[in-house]
Amino acid sequence: MPFKLNQDRRQHIPRQTHKVTNWREYDASLRQRGSLTVWFSEEAIEAWAAEPRTTRGGQPWYSALAILTALTLRAVFRLAYRQAEGLIGSVIGLLGLALRVPDHTTLSRRAATLEVPRPPRSGSGCGAGGGEAEPVHLLVDSTGLRLCGAGEWLLEKHGTKARRSWRKLHLGVDAGTGRILASTLTDRDVDDGAQAGPLLDQVAGPVASFVGDGGYDQERVYDSVAERHPTAAVIVPPRATAVPSEMAATAPTQRDCHLRCIAAHGRMAWQKASGYAKRARAEAIIARFKRVIGDGLRAHTDERRVTEVEVAVHALNRMLEFGRPEYVRIA
Repeated sequence: MPFKLNQDRRQHIPRQTHKVTNWREYDASLRQRGSLTVWFSEEAIEAWAAEPRTTRGGQPWYSALAILTALTLRAVFRLAYRQAEGLIGSVIGLLGLALRVPDHTTLSRRAATLEVPRPPRSGSGCGAGGGEAEPVHLLVDSTGLRLCGAGEWLLEKHGTKARRSWRKLHLGVDAGTGRILASTLTDRDVDDGAQAGPLLDQVAGPVASFVGDGGYDQERVYDSVAERHPTAAVIVPPRATAVPSEMAATAPTQRDCHLRCIAAHGRMAWQKASGYAKRARAEAIIARFKRVIGDGLRAHTDERRVTEVEVAVHALNRMLEFGRPEYVRIA
């Protein structure tokens, strides 16, 4: 839970201690992430060649799944296009397969138009007729990703003459499974609240709650959630200078209810009662993104940068399928 209200006395708050109960399975999943045969799946081998084209134009040699496999290996092992080409060629040679190896120019060109499949919803009903998916608690947050440029040594030697550029990554995370359900990449001057609608549009199925930090305390965020999911709860902390709406006495909005609860019980009590503490999981996912994938973008065009982020999200969600830790608090 964010303890910004206790910042002055944070050193007196004891840190929680947790124990992983499924360490054997989780340890095996961590080792599995580094296996080349896991990322180079049987499905990709069977569908490596592209289907014959029925319209006019050149015939592609590689399917979208083959390009996605190559770009996934590049993202997981942080390789350049030429090194990714060499890695794929060595894997194909070791497996004894008669498959073409996409060259680095093909990978770069196809990355501009590749459509990465969206993550499937988990927890869907399995009764008669399939049922409907369970409502998801969507956690949203944003972070910055730097663009490739001059290194730190060059900047330190010649001074900060060059203006470092970066992009803003917006993520929507499933609070129950930790999977990234939505992602957008924008310029650094784009407001977080403006991406609430695009993130919600990528979520398939109902949404139970929309949880974000104070940057999402905007009227258009509430309108975007109400337009797409009328019964969803918007759990966003109001600003310190927030005031109730004109209809707070007769027809209070969700924001008015938040202000009323904070005024009566305090902000910390509101965080516990509303479930705002789940938002810390979105920050953990962002930290995991930068630790596993990196904190920068290597592509040089916006189209390829978007594909680079979507491939990274696809890889992180695939890692969760291998196994995730289960914690129990012991102190």
